[in-house]
Amino acid sequence: MGRNFFGSLSVAADGTMTEVLTAWDPDVSVLIGCAALLAAYWAAHRNDFGRARWFFAGVGVMLFALTSPLDVIGDEYLFSVHMIQHLLLVLIVPPLLISGITPRFARRVVECRPLGAIERFLGNAIVAWTIGIGTLAVWHVPALFDAALNNEYIHILEHLCFMVSATIFWWPIFGPLPECRLSPLWAQLYLLGGALANSLIGIWLTFAPAGIYTPYLNPDDSLHLMQLLRSGWGMTPAVDQEVGGLLMWVGAGFVFISVMVAAMVRWLGAVDAGATSAAAL
Repeated sequence: MGRNFFGSLSVAADGTMTEVLTAWDPDVSVLIGCAALLAAYWAAHRNDFGRARWFFAGVGVMLFALTSPLDVIGDEYLFSVHMIQHLLLVLIVPPLLISGITPRFARRVVECRPLGAIERFLGNAIVAWTIGIGTLAVWHVPALFDAALNNEYIHILEHLCFMVSATIFWWPIFGPLPECRLSPLWAQLYLLGGALANSLIGIWLTFAPAGIYTPYLNPDDSLHLMQLLRSGWGMTPAVDQEVGGLLMWVGAGFVFISVMVAAMVRWLGAVDAGATSAAAL
């Protein structure tokens, strides 16, 4: 097994990996979308960039997920790589973008009656949870997932749905105003429910029959990677699907648990600080 692995690496070193690492796809729609986000942020926060680093980081991760070799390999070859891309768009990008919104700007938004009504509706925990988890589940239905792989416009729609619904999902946790966020104990239940629902999808993907997403059975192989992936690395459709399912099951679960622990530590720290202040009085 070791010889096969290192032998595959030597094959990759002959040029295959170079081709992979240079397989960036700077899609115009992605570049325009990221530029529009940055321009909108500048217009809304032009005198208050204290949290800009978080927003810029979110846009940077989005740009990487949608234009790097992750996009090319995930779309054409490996479901597991596609899963990494989706996890970045759902679990990493939205919390970073939300964390970049300043309380001052958020206050102006919620005090505008129509926008405030929308925020209160979408920010409701039941609504936000249902939209976030429901969108994630629906797009993993094989017919829809395959349609997204076979049609670029449906694929763009899928990514937009993921990012918008995930932003709604994470708003009650990372919202910039206290009234936007759930109380600590409710936040734990909210995140636990999200982790369990996410894990169920991951478990289904891990143990489902191989090839539920048919485009990965016979890729076009524009980068000439099939021999390396199948024979060298042993990434058959069955293994690839299992790895993708495990990433969603275990990898995403780790993110949820990390956020739960961080929220609990922050809450306990606030309680301890409050108790100390009260004792000092």
